[in-house]
Amino acid sequence: MSTVGGKRLGRPGTQVDPKAGAPALPKELSGKSWLVADAESGDVLASHNAHWQLPPASTLKMLFADTLLPKMPKTKTHKVQLSDLEGMGEGSSLVGVKENYTYSVHDLWLGVFLRSGNDAVHVLSAMNGGVPATVSEMQAHAKHLNARDTHVVTPDGYDEKGQVSSAYDLTLFARSGLQKADFREYCSTATAQFPGTFEKGKKKRSSFGIQNTNRLLTGFGIEPYKGIAGVKNGNTTNAGATFTGVAQRGSRVLLVTVMNPQHQEANEVYKETARLFDWGFKAAGSVNPVGTLVRPGAAGANHPSAGGEDGRKHAQASVSTGNGGSGGAWTAVGIAGGSVALLGAVAFGVHRRWPLPELMRRRSRD
Repeated sequence: MSTVGGKRLGRPGTQVDPKAGAPALPKELSGKSWLVADAESGDVLASHNAHWQLPPASTLKMLFADTLLPKMPKTKTHKVQLSDLEGMGEGSSLVGVKENYTYSVHDLWLGVFLRSGNDAVHVLSAMNGGVPATVSEMQAHAKHLNARDTHVVTPDGYDEKGQVSSAYDLTLFARSGLQKADFREYCSTATAQFPGTFEKGKKKRSSFGIQNTNRLLTGFGIEPYKGIAGVKNGNTTNAGATFTGVAQRGSRVLLVTVMNPQHQEANEVYKETARLFDWGFKAAGSVNPVGTLVRPGAAGANHPSAGGEDGRKHAQASVSTGNGGSGGAWTAVGIAGGSVALLGAVAFGVHRRWPLPELMRRRSRD
């Protein structure tokens, strides 16, 4: 396995370095791979097969969003053509985009984040120059983030041969995406209204309610997790259930990724995520980090934990300087401080209590 983020993250099995009195890890963890990290410092508190390359399912949409969100204003509109919807995998999750109807970019991102709509992903990809161009940009952005376990084949995460990521890389995608206000808004939205059709005899277009498929956010079938504020779930035949979440308790913000739990219980990926959040909030300060979430670009590629000279050269050579890369955003929020929580509403001021879940969990809107 890769050693990006530290040598221990390249070792198989569970990695944790408790101090005296630290709480024990939960016993009922069956994920093939998982990771718990402090979102601000980037410290990895514990992991299990952090760099295993596994199918990501729709958690790959975090990379899709992080790559494309800066490129299109949310007010931009697009009339959907039949060709925009071609190439979706059989049984894809859909939000209900219709041919010959016009949607705003804002509408489409709600469809991506709330309903994991592959139809919305394909329309946004068409607006971005097509699926091949979008996949290429996603791969370049993954390399810019030093996410070396990831190979992108589809923009929506649908099962395809060779499409893989890792718990480590998915956590990098979430951390990068959460730098963006729009990303935070969409991933924390619990319910919304989505444009429907023009009903016969009526001039006004109908709409219908959609609910976020992140069950720790909405509480559908499981208790909502206190302090949850995103990020993205997924489920396919090859990937099983996957999930990356961000939550806050007090002043601490944690990221947890769980991939493919082997226990066949309902909502198991959310249950294991919740257990790891609980452990992480209790353990913070009582465990030594076993690794770190490296920074994007050359700053991360040159970090002592980036995997050696060959790895640093590889990552530096693949840094994206355009096509919506987020390098500028990271610099603007003071990446030298290593904090994901510094993006303020005005002049990028410090806002250490981000995200405030009470405010982040937006409800339905027209």
